[in-house]
Amino acid sequence: MKKYASRIYLCLVFAILYIPILTLILFSFNKTESTANFVGFSFQWYIKLFSDQNAFLALRNTLILAVSSSLLSTVIGTAAAEGIYRMKSKWIKKAVSSVTNIPMMNPDIVTGVSFMLFFAAVVAILRIEDYDSIGFFAMLIAHTTFCLPYVILSVLPRINELGESLTEAALDLGCTPVQAFFKVKLPNIMPGVISGLVMAFTLSLDDFVISYFVSPSNFQTLPLLIYSMTKKTVKPDMYALSTIIIITVFTLLIISNIKSSKKTNTGKKKNGGRK
Repeated sequence: MKKYASRIYLCLVFAILYIPILTLILFSFNKTESTANFVGFSFQWYIKLFSDQNAFLALRNTLILAVSSSLLSTVIGTAAAEGIYRMKSKWIKKAVSSVTNIPMMNPDIVTGVSFMLFFAAVVAILRIEDYDSIGFFAMLIAHTTFCLPYVILSVLPRINELGESLTEAALDLGCTPVQAFFKVKLPNIMPGVISGLVMAFTLSLDDFVISYFVSPSNFQTLPLLIYSMTKKTVKPDMYALSTIIIITVFTLLIISNIKSSKKTNTGKKKNGGRK
């Protein structure tokens, strides 16, 4: 009974998670705009999507912002994690770790309003006439800032797990501290770095609240575009765009899992051979 109950519970969890996504994919192929009845199979919304310049402009802006902020937050977050690890005082290390976790616990609306007030003050102090001229950089700073804690949270445990033995061995063999980090430590903590990068990219891609408070009038992301449609109605070509994004992300996850499983199997074979 426990075995069947656990399977039923697992099926219910997956149903709650994936039925809404499958419904969206299904209605992206609907012949009509109705979300109540599936009339027939058609690619018309995908054809219409590729002729919609506003959607592709918003998608381009979203990808540019997500890639830029995720790369920046990964570089800064990895350096910050290494700095936290090397702190000698336990109290300072705990205090810094607690401070870096605050943005994750803050509601998005609080963070968004805080950034809005901060950039308004910057514009007033620097006497910038047009906010649109710094709008993209403001969004880049905001997205990088709220992604940083997630990168640190992903990288720091890897650094703690690795320890200092490999770095010390590299230093004994003639490496400089910089060479020891890039040639020895970084390759070993790379899974955590990649996890932080993917998480930062996903968070930036999905963000609406902070972008809503910080975005300029000349830079619209995809979540902002979809929200502007909800005042009237969301067009079915947005279902098509969402379906393309879902399939792309799903494909990348499969490829990533296949590669990681191959690496794991290769490592097991090597270790078995050594034994």
